[in-house]
This record gives sequence, structure tokens and C-alpha cells, in this order.
Amino acid sequence: MTMSEKKEPLLSPVLRALQQAVAEEVDSALTSFWQEMTLQKTPLIEKSAEHAEHALVTFLWREREATKTVVVVSALGTTPLGWKYRDHQMSHLPHTDLWYRTYEVPNTMRMVYRLSPNDTLEEYSDELDWDARTATFQVDPLNPHTYVLSADEECDQNAEEYSVLELPDAPPQFWSDIRESVPRGNVELRRFHSAILNNERRIWIYTPPGYTKNTTPYGVLLVFDGLTYIHDIPMPTILDNLVADHLLQPMIAISICTLDWETRDRELTCYQPFVDFLADELLPWLRQEYHITTDPAQTIVGGSSYGGLAASFAALKRSDVFGNVLSQSGAVYWTPDDDPDFEWLTRQYVANDTLPVRFYLDVGLLENNPRRSTCPDGPTQLAATRHFRNVLRAKKYFVSYTEYSSGHDYVCWRGSLANGLLALLSL
Repeated sequence: MTMSEKKEPLLSPVLRALQQAVAEEVDSALTSFWQEMTLQKTPLIEKSAEHAEHALVTFLWREREATKTVVVVSALGTTPLGWKYRDHQMSHLPHTDLWYRTYEVPNTMRMVYRLSPNDTLEEYSDELDWDARTATFQVDPLNPHTYVLSADEECDQNAEEYSVLELPDAPPQFWSDIRESVPRGNVELRRFHSAILNNERRIWIYTPPGYTKNTTPYGVLLVFDGLTYIHDIPMPTILDNLVADHLLQPMIAISICTLDWETRDRELTCYQPFVDFLADELLPWLRQEYHITTDPAQTIVGGSSYGGLAASFAALKRSDVFGNVLSQSGAVYWTPDDDPDFEWLTRQYVANDTLPVRFYLDVGLLENNPRRSTCPDGPTQLAATRHFRNVLRAKKYFVSYTEYSSGHDYVCWRGSLANGLLALLSL
């Protein structure tokens, strides 16, 4: 074992048997092992001997060239400063080409991950060249289940591919996949100039199958981050399926593009001009162009991360427009730079009268470290969301709340979007 190699106990029964076979010089053992992993795919999943509700998940790497380190990059390794690379190195099984890292995790886990052979082990810093740092990150070559975050050339955002770990008891995602037998709605790309924000952005507008103006006005779902809710979290497909299953009334959904990261950090962090843009510019224009409701009880504002924070703020300021909030891992830990305390939005809900607003909130159980750059000394996202939930319930709001076995992860949000819609507007 070299100085850079990390050694961990062999928790996996399969790997313990392999180690014994290698020690006994069973020549075929390693070949048979890799043949089996090629067939059954990785990671290796085994039952936990001690905890029935958990599984042993072993990430594997087959060495093809000289290897000093292999790191598992996933939500399992997050810390206040991002990923803790040194603590999540794989170990090398002596006299083999096998590297491994085992975790005991809940049977309900679903998450994305990547592997990083010959990782630099360099920790996060504000000066870090992130493209160079992630150059060794790659998908698991023995796991065909991948998830791709879509590219957006207009925002200079490249596609990113991840491997997916999905344990047998992970919550089903019934409505996220296209069904050939289900009629599909239409998605139209428009551009809208805001006088309030002095900028122009793309807006994707979904209209349901059979859309017509000769009916009662349609309910509205308004979300942030543009292509994220068109491709990465397939909102149009989810709505098609929920309507086809007679679980929701047909509705119109709008996904608003963020111009760039700097603009996103400003507009989605409790920014009153952005709320004014939504309520006083965008929705009036949409009502002229499409047959949508003016009823706040049939209007949802939602998003993930900062988008969930922005949705909760919009409802606080304009409950006459937004009667429902769908927040997926909403960043309620956030506080303004000039505020010495944390959880600014939660404090605003404490200080205000109860409003006619319903909430769906979710958060990952692995979101249990402070956000590295925005709130390093404050509460974790998990703790802040639980506190927000408790405050809302104490104020007599309706709150549907879910915690899932993962981190800040689109692959989970693509399922929980449907859960939020059903909690707020199910028939």
C-alpha cells in the first residue's frame, strides 16, 4: 500500500470472500468477480447484517493504469466546505486491480455520484479552478444508470453526466417518464422583457393536451430555473401523466429562465423587485396570452434550492397572487450579508400574520452540513427546513413535509415535484 492509499475495513461480505479467495491463490476468483459485477452492475449492494432498514453499498473501481487514489464524489461526502475528498477515498484490495469504498445507507436512498481516479484531494477554496479540479470526475463505468443535467448554451452551461445509485426501497417516481399512450402537452419558448428588472429572459410555457380557451381558466404552476424544470425535472411529462391518471386538473406551467449565476443569486434571494416582476408584469401578460386563473388558491409558485426560497418569499409578499408554495430543498438557511442572524425568511414569517398560503416542503437527510459559501457558520439546510416547517405549523399554515434519503439532488426532485403538486392540488 502506497503512502497515498487509504485502507478501510472490509465491510462487504462479498469482498471478504474475494479477499480470502485471492489469499488462497484461487486464480479464477478475481476474473469471476469482475464478470459478475459486469452482469449485475455496480455499485455492489448487500443487506446490512445489523440494520434491516439499511444496506451496504460498495462503490468499485477497476484499475486500468497506475492509480494512487480513487474518490467517491457524492452527497455522502459533503461538508461545510464542499466534498471531503480525503475522507472518501477508496481502498485498494492487495494483489488485485480492485478499489472499493463501502457505506451503510438507508434502503430508501437515491442519489447521483461520480468517481475520481487519481484525484488531487485538493479541498474547496474560493480561488479554486473548478473546471480543472473536476477534470478527473467521471461516471461509474460499470453502472449504466446515469442522469444528465442538460446543457444551456445561452447561459454557457455544459451538460453534466452522473451515475445514479438507486436502492430497492427508494420512493417510486411514477410520473417522471414519458408514456407513449399518454397525450402530451405543448411547450412553447417565449421571451419577455421586464421594465422592473431591466432585463429580458426566456420563458417556457407548457399548455396541457386539449388546451382551449372555451373552458374555466386553468390553474397555474410558476417555477424558476428555466430548462431545469423542462428537462432535468421533467415538469411537462409529470403534468401529462398526473392529468392522464386523473389526479390533477389540466394546468398551465411556466418555467422562468435565470440569466446567469450572478443574476440568480440576486433575484432568487428574497428580492422584492423580482416579486414585483412576477406579480405585476409577468402574470398579467400571461393572462392576456393564455387562459389562466386569477385565483391564488389555484396558483402555485415553486422551485428548488434558491428557487424554493424565492417561492416562499413571493407568497409572503403577494399571497393575493400566490396561494401555494412548492419548495424543493428551499434555501431557507439564507440570510442577507448585512444581517448577523440566520434564517431571515423564517423570521419574517414569525413576524407576520398568518396568510392564506399552503406549503409543500422537502429536504434531503444528507443536507446536514452548512452551505459552504453562503452560510458557513449557520444552520444546515436540513435543520433550517425543519425549523421553517415548525414555524409554519405553529402559525397554523397547511404544510405537507417530506424528508428523503439523499442530498441536494435533481434526481430526487424529479420525483418529488409530483408529490408536491398532489399535496397542494390533488383532486
